[in-house]
Amino acid sequence: MFKSKLFWASLVTMTVGWLYSCRVQNQATAHPSQLNFSEFPLKKLSEYGFYKGELKQLSPNDNVLEYEPVATLFTDYAFKKRFVWMPEGTSATFNVSQPNEPLDFPDKTILVKNFYYPQDFSKPTGERRILETRLLVKDKGTWKAYPYRWKDDQTEADYKITGETIPVSWKDEAGQAHQINYAIPNKNQCKSCHNRKDVFMPIGPKIKQLNHELAYQDGKENQLTRWQKVGYLKAKAEDIAKVVPLVSMNDAKASLNDRARSYLDVNCGHCHHANGPASTSGLYLNVEEKDPFHWGVMKSPVAAGMGAGPYRFDINPGKGKESILTYRMNSVHPGVMMPEIGRVSIHKEGVALIEQWIDGL
Repeated sequence: MFKSKLFWASLVTMTVGWLYSCRVQNQATAHPSQLNFSEFPLKKLSEYGFYKGELKQLSPNDNVLEYEPVATLFTDYAFKKRFVWMPEGTSATFNVSQPNEPLDFPDKTILVKNFYYPQDFSKPTGERRILETRLLVKDKGTWKAYPYRWKDDQTEADYKITGETIPVSWKDEAGQAHQINYAIPNKNQCKSCHNRKDVFMPIGPKIKQLNHELAYQDGKENQLTRWQKVGYLKAKAEDIAKVVPLVSMNDAKASLNDRARSYLDVNCGHCHHANGPASTSGLYLNVEEKDPFHWGVMKSPVAAGMGAGPYRFDINPGKGKESILTYRMNSVHPGVMMPEIGRVSIHKEGVALIEQWIDGL
């Protein structure tokens, strides 16, 4: 009897180990170049073959290229890892006369964006919890969004379109504990931001966002240079030089104006620009806008309702705490907060940056 129990326990252990080995092997052998786009969306993230080995390590497969915008969108302090894949022999291009437009990607391009939280922000490469992966896929000239929710054991992510609220906790760089209810948007909410002239498309991959160094496995290199080397970008050096790059809000070498304008560009400018869903507001926050009135300086909102609070102007020069812009950034009330979705907490550092900038105007 005892011997029989040991036999069956051993058999179960061997079977589980074999199944796990098969899954890891399948993940390692799959590759985006083998995909049949007519079968999208796939049920499991691992089926796309973006990563080698254990899925949660996010180790990119051959020709799956990591990228990172220099100015990042605030999403409740979540960390992000982004990747791009394009079919062999194809490249992205860009229009130098439209620096605020995303790259023009070839058909069957896939953009991959993973959202995660390190357990300890002072150890960003340590233990982490991946919550979601969002795919943007271009097929037959049209972009589509496919969201995936990671399992708690971090072995897989499943296709899920309904959205979800997930309790998340972490410790920041100073050792302070934080806890929020992280909101994964539903599939339809993607359209509210990824909308340019009523066409669904990417937001982040632009020349002005990628013209900076990234640490790859074989060393640091300018991302645009790397994209050109691997054949993912066709662009003339003189055209790239004409595009003013954004800067990180934490770049100590950059001016306050450049840091603030870059922050507003990435966090607000995807809607607030001449071709965006908030174009009727007349508030244009992309860096290419040169008219201070369209930034909001001494500009009253078209229709803000309770979102204006007690203030008259989007930007009241010299009064960072008495401007509608910072009032809305500093709120999580559904009728006040901006952006309207994508966060459930206040980006205190971002609010402080914009207040300081307005104080100096």
